[in-house]
Amino acid sequence: MIGTKALPLGQLTFVRDGRREYSGFSYAPQWLRSRDSFEVSPDLPLREGFITRRAPSELDSPFPFALADTAPDAWGIRVIKRAHAKHRAEDPKIAPLTAFDYLAAVDDFSRVGALRLVGEDGEFLRSSTRNRTPQLVDLGKIAAATRRVEKGTEDAADLGYLQGKATSLGGLRPKCTVLDDDGTLAIGKFPSVNDERSITRGEVLALKLIAHAGSKAAHARVVTIDGTDIAVIRRFDRNSAGARIPYLSGGSLLQARRDEDRAYTELADAIRRISAAPIDDVQEIWRRLVINLLITNVDDHLWNVGFLYAGNSKWRLAPAFDVNPFPDKTRESKTWLSDASGPITSLEQLLAEASYFGLTRAEAEAAAGSIAVKIGDWRRFATSRDVGLSKAELAELEPAFEHEDAHAARALAS
Repeated sequence: MIGTKALPLGQLTFVRDGRREYSGFSYAPQWLRSRDSFEVSPDLPLREGFITRRAPSELDSPFPFALADTAPDAWGIRVIKRAHAKHRAEDPKIAPLTAFDYLAAVDDFSRVGALRLVGEDGEFLRSSTRNRTPQLVDLGKIAAATRRVEKGTEDAADLGYLQGKATSLGGLRPKCTVLDDDGTLAIGKFPSVNDERSITRGEVLALKLIAHAGSKAAHARVVTIDGTDIAVIRRFDRNSAGARIPYLSGGSLLQARRDEDRAYTELADAIRRISAAPIDDVQEIWRRLVINLLITNVDDHLWNVGFLYAGNSKWRLAPAFDVNPFPDKTRESKTWLSDASGPITSLEQLLAEASYFGLTRAEAEAAAGSIAVKIGDWRRFATSRDVGLSKAELAELEPAFEHEDAHAARALAS
């Protein structure tokens, strides 16, 4: 069952037939009758009866898109796989992992969004309390465990400690759920043993610059614990009282496969259909594309865009997250701008197609110029207390911020 104990959302079934996996979902009658009901996922229309979902490829989930958004990311999958492999080494009769095993391994307290899994006994799967969620003082211990996992020297205690804590929103890099000093749910992101520069500080810098440029971004800062620099990034899928907010990724909104090329113009069309403020959200997407280009953020896949439920069957664009400058990469977006123009490689591309995002050429030039001036403050933010990059690290990052498109955009401001 998915939902709350008071108002179940629906019934989820999972079947594994050989190597094939698929799921079925049906809305609960209570949900369909509720005046507050809404489609929790674009592939789950509000109607009676079971809706079957099969994974179109090995990269994709067999679960409805919104539920798949709550599953472990690549780092979480790595931790779960390693723990399971150790168990199977001790007992070969243990069955291989299924997609449902990964989905159910996420700690209930920190599961992304508002969807929750309830077992046949009526209890939430992997239910815990905030008291079991690590605090900032625990991050040194967790960072040490993640390093051992990356090096392949972890033991069962490390994996047992990381499971649940290390299976949250946020991609390939080592991370964990954490409670900030004021009790707010956050993500702690750790350096990787393979890093050649401070990726954690770079991400915090990028998020601060996005906010400085007038866009919404997850609140972030760097803390140093036991000599390790850790990015602490506030979760935005909880409100100020800690209540859960339904979440949907951009990839899920478009019902996209992981191995296919999709475009921002498609995302803009979808936003116009589902947003409570479509003009604002479509224009905000365009502004973020300008920022991505100016800071050389090229890891811009659609699962790094999110939406939060706003009520009345409408959604709003979530704050920016998982953004990082890549000084050693070519400035080419992972997601295309449109089918006609392909990946984003220049400011002129964005200006030429600004009208699709509700901006005239003059408005787009003014916006790009204003954004570029704000991003031009990157050195000041990089050396601030919350980021703390050294002079040597500034030199490493400079190619991500100082390039021909950045200079051209700043020229528009004058």
